[in-house]
Amino acid sequence: MPETDRSRQIIRTSVLGIVVNAVLVLFKMAVGLLVHSIAIILDAVNNLSDALSSVITIVGTKLSGKAPDKKHPYGYGRIEYLTSVLIAVLVLLAGVTSLRESVEKILHPEAAEYTTASLIIVAAAVLVKFFMGRHVKAVGEKLSAQTLVASGSDALFDAILSLTTLLAALISIFFHVSLEGWLGAIISLIILKSGVEIMLDTLNSIIGTRADAELTEAIKREVCAFPGVKGAYDLSLHNYGPTKILGSVHVELPDDMPAREIHKLTRAISAKVAMDYGVILTVGVYAAGDGSEKRREMKDKLLALAAQRPEILQVHGFYAEEETRCAMFDLIVDFSADAAAVRDGLVAELAALYPDWRFDVVLDTDVSE
Repeated sequence: MPETDRSRQIIRTSVLGIVVNAVLVLFKMAVGLLVHSIAIILDAVNNLSDALSSVITIVGTKLSGKAPDKKHPYGYGRIEYLTSVLIAVLVLLAGVTSLRESVEKILHPEAAEYTTASLIIVAAAVLVKFFMGRHVKAVGEKLSAQTLVASGSDALFDAILSLTTLLAALISIFFHVSLEGWLGAIISLIILKSGVEIMLDTLNSIIGTRADAELTEAIKREVCAFPGVKGAYDLSLHNYGPTKILGSVHVELPDDMPAREIHKLTRAISAKVAMDYGVILTVGVYAAGDGSEKRREMKDKLLALAAQRPEILQVHGFYAEEETRCAMFDLIVDFSADAAAVRDGLVAELAALYPDWRFDVVLDTDVSE
């Protein structure tokens, strides 16, 4: 989907959220003040924070859609992550405020006086927030918009909380037991939990997380399906916003393939991956030199030695130059192990088997499946 269409859909959905939440704030605040219900008032405050979140989402979407320039050649897509941080802060502030008010209500309770009209309004709010939450979350998942997914999930949660408020009102009417303060405290804690989760998810996106396993496996399968490709390794994906992913991969090709054929092949791979997955991929090359008996024997020994070390996750990119007696390969070691020590130990074993050879080993990072 073109970035402009995505932005328009995010803004349209956010505007709908602002309108719906603004109406709910007015009705709930009026009802809460009339019947002296702290739970309903806090529910209205929560809807107000949802409306402000939608405003921030619109501003963030506008800023993140700016075209790349010399100072920011990868664009401004990561502004959406900063937007999510602001939304998380708003949610946390709302949670802290509501918790303080709820504790005050527990210490100094005031009986609520519900009316039929107030209960009908709360019941209607439950239905509105439920369907609104489903819609916003679905749009967010479709557009990979983290802010909309968070807003939609929050709205669904609000529907459950409003339903709880309605149940507390019914309990108060029929059993004359006031649960307002305690219910407000529970709502506050759930709001705080939601804010912490949004913050942690966003910070993980900013720091950088492991690429999605299904995506990396699908890309590798597609790359390996090209004629002449013997393997795909070192796939690395970098996110510059929800819709912009740059990456690189190494493909293993026959060492006698002409440069013009390599050029055409790597260009075709990049174009296919960009079209199917929206990933801008740079393709590097490993030479597969398994032709001679000596090379095959050394590679088999290397793989056998690596298999004896569970901390070694993968060996690839092997190539042996018999003229210079230099063998090269890449090594992926588990994060929990001392990668340098594992490499040195493996090289020492190989050197004992092939004392007149030199081994050039690159330690790769386990960044994808």
